Amino acid sequence: MQEQANSLTLPKFFGMAKQELILPKMGESIMEATILKWLKKEGDWVAQDETVLEVATDKVDSEVPAPFSGKLTQIQFKENDVVPIGKVLAYIETEAGANAAPSSPEKPIQEPAKPVQRVEPIQAKPQQPIVANGNKFLSPLVRSIAKEENISNEQLQSIHGTGLDGRITKRDMMAFLSNAENRSVLSVAAELPITPPEKPAAPVYTGSNVEIIEMDRMRKLIADHMVMSKQTSPHVTSYVEIDVTAVVKWREKVKDQFAKNYGQKLTFTPIFIEAIARAIKDYPMINVSVQGTQIMRKLDINVGMAAALPSGNLIVPVIKNADRLNLAGLCYAVNDLADRARKNKLKPEEIQDGTFTLTNVGTFGNIMGTPIINQPQVAILATGIIKKKPAVIETDMGDVIAIRHMMYLSLSYDHRVVDGALGGSFLKKVGDYLEQFDVNQPI
Repeated sequence: MQEQANSLTLPKFFGMAKQELILPKMGESIMEATILKWLKKEGDWVAQDETVLEVATDKVDSEVPAPFSGKLTQIQFKENDVVPIGKVLAYIETEAGANAAPSSPEKPIQEPAKPVQRVEPIQAKPQQPIVANGNKFLSPLVRSIAKEENISNEQLQSIHGTGLDGRITKRDMMAFLSNAENRSVLSVAAELPITPPEKPAAPVYTGSNVEIIEMDRMRKLIADHMVMSKQTSPHVTSYVEIDVTAVVKWREKVKDQFAKNYGQKLTFTPIFIEAIARAIKDYPMINVSVQGTQIMRKLDINVGMAAALPSGNLIVPVIKNADRLNLAGLCYAVNDLADRARKNKLKPEEIQDGTFTLTNVGTFGNIMGTPIINQPQVAILATGIIKKKPAVIETDMGDVIAIRHMMYLSLSYDHRVVDGALGGSFLKKVGDYLEQFDVNQPI
């Protein structure tokens, strides 16, 4: 009877496979996400494509679905944990023959499962162990970078963490390593004792009659991204003033018919994006990113547009292959993405893989701006408000002064790889395309 009982349980035992639930990639510059809420607990059955947990990045909140059906087991992280992209969030036990491929070659599963201890290779030169110290918790990703770069515990404690609860993020590590002085110190770190420099205390407001407003999660992450961008790229900004009278009058003439033909409101944004895409084709080295000492030229032209949210925060949905869309297609894409951005209904893939960004400061009545580059891109263009101004016009009969619709364009660019000639020429080309806008084009 005992043998019979064992034989009956074997098919069920060997008919299960353990699969990994991995935190997926959510954007080109997104390296980690915060777990907001587990919608399932250990032991729960999950169906394929059913949402298992909610996560948040500095760009968007998102749901992580189950890639296959099975029982959720071994949840690896808690709510509010910051998890690097690609990490295993949990495991799902599936029946043999499930439609998802196993994450490793098939092997008999033995129970009870014992945790596998990873044996680290012996270092040729002894180093301090990288562990949590003081009030700073160091994630596995940060510990790995610190180990590879020979960063001591003392140096780690001197790094200002911009992550959740002051945790050190990968961006903080990269900013620290990008400092040439830090690099020179690290080159002799094994031989010389290092005393981290004392950081000046942040000024504290001591006055009365003040309301303290805590930053929300998204604002904290945006602040982190902006500081990282300024630390990464030496910013330079160029300006041009252009005459967009032809664009303004053409839009005013055709906007009603355009709405009738396509069911879309015609704004200036798709016209600006069309000019940007054409100029990128003329100057493709503006459509790049920097990876170490390598320049990565992007063959796709994916234009992001900064959109203001009701909360006051910003998000940058991306129009993929903008150069392949006509004005009607760009108009539809702009209106659709802007509308869903305001409703917090954007998908993760709609805010990633941007290669260039447009921000319209004219929306707020500003004549120009000096925008911060949206990493890992190397340039961002700002459009100012369109205003009527007296301007000199050259004619065959001589120069005359007329009332024209004028605006400023400003381009911030990464001076590591974009010099003044390239940045200025690209900006001028965008302006030329807008000034030479074809008012006879069909709609």
